[in-house]
Amino acid sequence: MITLSEGRGAGGSIKASAEDFVVEEITKGGVVLATGSRYGAVDLGMEEGGEGSKFCTFVLQKRDWNTVQALAGIARKFRRGIRAMGFAGTKDRTAVSTQLCSMHGVSPDNIMAVHIKDIAINGAWRSNDGVRMGELLGNRFSVVVRGDSLNQEGLGDINAELGGLFPNYFGEQRFGFRNNNVQVGLDIIRGDLEAAVMKILTDTTNERNADAIGARTRLAEEMDFLRATEYFPRYLKYERSMIDHLSKYPTDYGNAIRKLPRSLALMYVHSVDSYIFNREIELRLGGKGGTAPVDGDMVCRTDAYGFPDLGAVFPSAQAGTEGKLFVVGSIVGYDNKVNMVEAGILEELGITQEQFRVKSMPELNCKGAYRAVFAPYLNFSHSMPEEGAMRLVFSLPAGSYATVLMREFVKGDAGPAAGDQPPVDA
Repeated sequence: MITLSEGRGAGGSIKASAEDFVVEEITKGGVVLATGSRYGAVDLGMEEGGEGSKFCTFVLQKRDWNTVQALAGIARKFRRGIRAMGFAGTKDRTAVSTQLCSMHGVSPDNIMAVHIKDIAINGAWRSNDGVRMGELLGNRFSVVVRGDSLNQEGLGDINAELGGLFPNYFGEQRFGFRNNNVQVGLDIIRGDLEAAVMKILTDTTNERNADAIGARTRLAEEMDFLRATEYFPRYLKYERSMIDHLSKYPTDYGNAIRKLPRSLALMYVHSVDSYIFNREIELRLGGKGGTAPVDGDMVCRTDAYGFPDLGAVFPSAQAGTEGKLFVVGSIVGYDNKVNMVEAGILEELGITQEQFRVKSMPELNCKGAYRAVFAPYLNFSHSMPEEGAMRLVFSLPAGSYATVLMREFVKGDAGPAAGDQPPVDA
């Protein structure tokens, strides 16, 4: 991953514990859901529902849970499934985080009475609608960097060099721990579902578990799905569900993929447009453009909070001279505009925009969207709360990764290379 800043950073590492990575959601009304604080509808500028309301909106605080797992745990208390739950955005597992959520068909009193280890409910009220994905402005982060020789001066230099903007890479989560999501996604887009399935089932790249390596390798050699149902590790439940289907219908690769949760299958396709977006940033930082808009770019202005207003994207030629502008890139789909850089990357990959209309699996279609190429970080501050520790506080727009910004500040020791590019079988 190419970074925007060139100087030496602070050094050290992050995420030594959940308490070292605090994430507080910024609601669409601009309220930061502070850790440990209690909230009601009026505090967030929301309308409280009456007795007949079908939803309960609540503030979830969690530690060492990811969002979906935490909400699934709450749902089980009421013998319900995850589909009863709503949330605006996902939060990391190794973190203390607060966010707005909802549940269908329960009362605020019942939600407030939930007791699960490392989960707290910081307020609940009736509402007429559930919380929907994307209904947030962003997140405020408080991140502790730990190390024996932290360089606070270097951190200040990097902050000055960045000038409040950083490359808005998609983080490593998009590409999977086996780093093969892009290859699987390209196979799906091209309609080669057999190749996609076999990569999911047999690719051993970055696989660390010896039993999993053995099982994947054996299946690749024997191609016997019925026998694989006997030896594939039980914990690989998604793979086992696919193998079970293929043991009965050996060439039905499309429905084998449909055995996966739709969100996971979509992630494979989304990883391709994430790769294209990240590659565009690298090309811009390598000399084709930069942080300022050039002819042919799409741009947007700031919203009331100071984040990019992606609801109003327009050509840079129409920008005039007033107001701050953010360069906007495409999250490529079949129905949005691409610039010359993105068109070139599509050509390198040997795919077209129209192929994001996935004819073999229409439920995986990607219409496309927009994303700031360089994102702002607001209200930045840093301090030394104790020896060997440095705390950074900042706010990011929704969808931007704190780990990516931290790589700018820490320079190489902030953990896995968020946004690093996987190899692509083009």
